[in-house]
Amino acid sequence: MARTLLVIAGVVVALLALLWAVQRRLIFLPGGDPGSATATAGATAREVRLGTEDGLELRAWLVGPTGADRRVHVLFAPGNAGHRGYRAGLARRLAADGFTVLLLDYRGFGGNPGSPSEEGLARDARAARRFLVDQAGAAPDRLLYFGESLGSAVVTGLAVSHPPAGLLLRSPFTDLASVGQLHYPLLPVRHLLRDRFDVLGAIPRVRAPTIVTYGGADRVVPPELSQAVADAAPELVRALRLPGADHNDQILLDGTEIIDAVAELAPH
Repeated sequence: MARTLLVIAGVVVALLALLWAVQRRLIFLPGGDPGSATATAGATAREVRLGTEDGLELRAWLVGPTGADRRVHVLFAPGNAGHRGYRAGLARRLAADGFTVLLLDYRGFGGNPGSPSEEGLARDARAARRFLVDQAGAAPDRLLYFGESLGSAVVTGLAVSHPPAGLLLRSPFTDLASVGQLHYPLLPVRHLLRDRFDVLGAIPRVRAPTIVTYGGADRVVPPELSQAVADAAPELVRALRLPGADHNDQILLDGTEIIDAVAELAPH
């Protein structure tokens, strides 16, 4: 009996060690080559290069306005999967409403070098902001941050150190462990995670008008987690719950409600 217990314990320890080693492959699901900027995101799109603090050169897309120019820039930080080509529809709609949009791809995503991690993504977001301000003509007081799901954690952290004119969080979670525990209920997720993405810990320090939007039927990030982020935002403009919407439904990707929320945050 004792030997059996030792074998079981050894197997459990080995499985936990394996999960510790490969967890980032379960969290980050990068897409490959997004294709041509102009072919995917429109005639005003171009590929740009972002230099990170640790020496990486990341490719991103800068999409210029096709409608009346608001002279407002939007830094878009995506979720944990895919590449910038999947967000081209959002960029086109925002461009038609007069915004200039930077579609960021993190390290390891969209053909970029490097491997993703919480600190790595934070560096990528700082590189994106630095590019917009130093090279793309963005005025810091006319710069919006838009975070999608995991990207909400990225831009919330950026907003603490570099406050934007407005912050839009789409389907944010309180912290990554809360989502992980939901999907892996039998695992000690909080003890295993190397990347915390603690939105609830950061959002009280954000001093910028904030809109939180989320789906009422989200099966990836429970709606109550997004609402908890909204409740903790010091300068909440409003929380926009879209009844019946799941995490990747079109209404949350580039629906009119999302475009209107960005416009609501835009400085005049």
